[in-house]
Amino acid sequence: MMTTGRISTIALATICLSSAFSLPSFAMPQTLAPHRAVYDVALKDASDRSGISGMNGRIVYEFLGSVCDGYTTNFRFVTRIRSASGNRLTDQQTTTYEDGAGEKFRFVNKSFVDEKLDREVSGMARREDDQIIVDLREPEKAELALEPALFPSAHMLDLIERARSGETFYETKIFDGSEDADRVLTTTVVIGQEKMEQDGDAKAAEVLKDDPYRNVSISYFDESAEDHTGESLPNYQIAFKLYENGVTRDLLMDYGDFSLTAHLTQLDLLPRQSCEGE
Repeated sequence: MMTTGRISTIALATICLSSAFSLPSFAMPQTLAPHRAVYDVALKDASDRSGISGMNGRIVYEFLGSVCDGYTTNFRFVTRIRSASGNRLTDQQTTTYEDGAGEKFRFVNKSFVDEKLDREVSGMARREDDQIIVDLREPEKAELALEPALFPSAHMLDLIERARSGETFYETKIFDGSEDADRVLTTTVVIGQEKMEQDGDAKAAEVLKDDPYRNVSISYFDESAEDHTGESLPNYQIAFKLYENGVTRDLLMDYGDFSLTAHLTQLDLLPRQSCEGE
């Protein structure tokens, strides 16, 4: 279940720059809301190939900070998986920090299986000379040079700004430090029209009942991996309802062999941090 760690990238505000990318106009006016969100996760469907007969869990996500101080996320995703070979408890814990300019990114990812540490990946990434330089610390020290990409909070801000400007489809790249933290993923994003009606798990987002949202779907591609036809297939796809402050609800996560739903059950908006001098 290592891929589940990437859910924070887009689903929860979570939740790409060179000559082809420039810093988007969100940098000053647009802000993301500090918040704590809890989601109940359930198995929607699974193929025989997956070997999964049942799955349920919970996501707890905390997002703090501002464009001045940078953004900190604390993410935990616990799942109980049932299969013919037995039951398994997985626990994905991620902590990240991203500066407000989207130039530096720190990450610590820990994966536990049946309460035992299975894997740890940690390091720092920075934007330098039209590329992303990754300094890995765990599982072993290494330095990687990757193609330019957006870090997670910048990716979300870019999405929100594009939605505001009326874009409905675009492609961009993201680096989020997930899995082995050794690659950039290409994302294709589809943005729906603004809506106001309350449905799904809107009750948990009662504080946002007067705020519009949009249906968004994102496909993640690893362009280094192709199927036998030579065509790139998405690593996974995710759909959700997105508010302009970065809060998401009604998630559907499709990993190919199985898919999960994640419904918002609790949302606490936290105090905003003002920039010095405001």
